[in-house]
Amino acid sequence: MSKLSRSLVAAAAAGSAALLGAAVLQPANASPAPAPAAESKAKAKAKAKPKAKAPKAAAGKDVIANLWSWNWKSVGAECTDVLGPSGYAAVWVAPPAESIAQPDGNWWDVYQPVNYELNSRFGDKEAFAAMTKACDDAGVKVYTDAVVNHTAALTGTGYGGTQVTDKYRPAMYQRGDYNVDVCDRTISNWNDKWEVQNCELLGLPDLKTGSEAVRSKIAGYLNSQIALGVSGFRIDASKHMPAADLEAIVGKLDTTSDGSRPYVFHEVFPGPTPAPDEYYGSGKVLDFSAADRLKSAFQGDIASLRDFGNGQLPADKSVSFVTNHDTEREGRHLSYKDGDTAVLANVFQLGWKHADPAVYAGFTYENKDASPPANGDGFVTDTDCGNGAWYCLDRDPRITGMVGWRVAVGDADVTDFQSPQGNVIGFGRGGKGFVAVNNTGGAVTAEFSTQVPDGTYRDVLSGEAAREVTVSGGKVKVELPAKSAVAFHPGTS
Repeated sequence: MSKLSRSLVAAAAAGSAALLGAAVLQPANASPAPAPAAESKAKAKAKAKPKAKAPKAAAGKDVIANLWSWNWKSVGAECTDVLGPSGYAAVWVAPPAESIAQPDGNWWDVYQPVNYELNSRFGDKEAFAAMTKACDDAGVKVYTDAVVNHTAALTGTGYGGTQVTDKYRPAMYQRGDYNVDVCDRTISNWNDKWEVQNCELLGLPDLKTGSEAVRSKIAGYLNSQIALGVSGFRIDASKHMPAADLEAIVGKLDTTSDGSRPYVFHEVFPGPTPAPDEYYGSGKVLDFSAADRLKSAFQGDIASLRDFGNGQLPADKSVSFVTNHDTEREGRHLSYKDGDTAVLANVFQLGWKHADPAVYAGFTYENKDASPPANGDGFVTDTDCGNGAWYCLDRDPRITGMVGWRVAVGDADVTDFQSPQGNVIGFGRGGKGFVAVNNTGGAVTAEFSTQVPDGTYRDVLSGEAAREVTVSGGKVKVELPAKSAVAFHPGTS
């Protein structure tokens, strides 16, 4: 979802405001009591479902590539050519539902669903299925963005041709499926939890997720994706839905192709209430505090990252990120516009042992509402990493090198954190690997202690240049150009 500042557009003819985008970056809050009959029926159904184990990746293979703006054909190709061979665990993609098309094709229009048929601006159902198969063949799981708190505030024509003239009657719902009967206005008191979870988020029709019929409709939409090979979901605007409702919906989901429960992670933007831990019953939570801290450190002194993880969401309950498709546009977090500083923040995130990390690769823009590269009808065109319109961080050698390094070190703990001077750090993962980062604007030569056995190793971040480093007597001396890093492990000797 996106900030209020870019979420409203003047509906000139009506003189009213309509919401554009999705994510709300404001404090939000609380749950109405679910209807007792519907709740007990949902619990009975959930209990009747066969229990499946939560998905568990091999130690170290937990990196999520966020290719949110890419079309299905390009995601499939990236799984085959880059993500699978590099060791990524999963790819997080855009909402696959049909959404309202806008004249300017603003990036956020996909947060305005009008039909749960898989016919979006990123490709049709056949292209979606081909993408999930290509990724599965490459050993990469697919997680889709699930917009289930609301439907479109705007009316008009969807990318699949669906016509909407009344925002309370899109293709999949009727007026009675919304909370409009209990709150027919936009949220005004962001500290009132009931209001935040029942009134309209910036004009978006708020679904009655306490209703068994609505829950079943949402679960059916998500299960239709699981049937095509999807393994998980990032739930948009989770804080605007009662945690119990989300638990009931997730309880209705089918097992994935490998027999595990879907991997679910929630967007719960920081605020006084509801707290992220309310949502641990149905999935993990995106850790905005991790991205906040990384920006602060990499724009200050990275020596402050010695205790990274303390004061943040629990590692086993969260997904970390440096930036994503939404926060980069608000200046809250580092972005491609920060150049090597943002790359190094990702190197650090991948090197540290904490939450499952996500790496975002998107498109370049001047206008924060701008569309990804698209044709005249608004359909997103194939990603071309060489034309300057896309920023393909996921395939940067420094990132693919660290993804492989993370797999190699597995679940070894962080050790030997050192900072020989300001903005220069090094740390190990026991004897399994070592990484050093120079976040200064000048070249640095530094010596570090390491538990990696004595020997000569290839720096996995140097790509085809393939420079070497030597460990002798438990010490390694490295030359680090400005804004650079080096990483090695025993498998590169």
